[in-house]
Amino acid sequence: MSIKRREFLRLAGLSTLFGLGGKAAFELIAPGQLDAQSYAPEAHATKAKRWAMVVDMRKLDDKTAAKCIQACHLTHNVPDIANPVNPAKAFPPEDQARFRIKWIWTEDYHNAFPGEEHENLQEKLHHMKFLVLCNHCDNPPCVRVCPTKATFRRPDGMVMMDMHRCIGCRYCMAACPFGARSFNWKDPRPFIKDVNQNYPTREIGVVEKCTFCDERVSKGQLPACVEVSNGALTFGDLGDPKSKVRELLRANFTIRRKAHLGTLPQVYYIV
Repeated sequence: MSIKRREFLRLAGLSTLFGLGGKAAFELIAPGQLDAQSYAPEAHATKAKRWAMVVDMRKLDDKTAAKCIQACHLTHNVPDIANPVNPAKAFPPEDQARFRIKWIWTEDYHNAFPGEEHENLQEKLHHMKFLVLCNHCDNPPCVRVCPTKATFRRPDGMVMMDMHRCIGCRYCMAACPFGARSFNWKDPRPFIKDVNQNYPTREIGVVEKCTFCDERVSKGQLPACVEVSNGALTFGDLGDPKSKVRELLRANFTIRRKAHLGTLPQVYYIV
């Protein structure tokens, strides 16, 4: 990857200004890092024109949601801030929410879909916990504001994170209207009980989020949450009229989170 002197100096300055992750400028522009232009799927990967997910809330109970969260977080070495491996490193309860790392989690209807409430809302929606994650938007504001292209949108719609490029400026967190990104204020490793050796752990000072399990999709597998969801979550190609996700969208009324903002989220909810 070639880079002009002016761009190098810009990145070097940003690294100095925002370098919470301790990244030097040469690390940010090192060859071999992923970006939207260089991405190409592996030969045996499951391919799609546009990946999307459908969450069927008629099938999603609290137990299934918990299984989905556990599968995701174990697969991707997401730290459990509330229960550190070494109790001496525990955070005070008032700090746990601030330091919490989450890829997929639950919210009640009013938090998941603010502005959609009205006095005649179905009673059942008041009591439902919605499984939420990165929406892998078609118009992702997080991508536009990232100064180092650490976050980028692939041609197949997955919004990705390159941890090596992330300088910890958290612009993407400010831009994301869904709260789908988390920042590692502390080294996350002491908060991972069983490290999955097949997925990298992160460093202090970087942002992370759901990636639609790109590492599994590249092997022809389903995302971890979908695999354990007992049919409540469906993942597939929105660009294929014969796909299961398209079939579900044709047959059912669905809603999306904050669709009025124009980010074009690609996680749909059957209610």
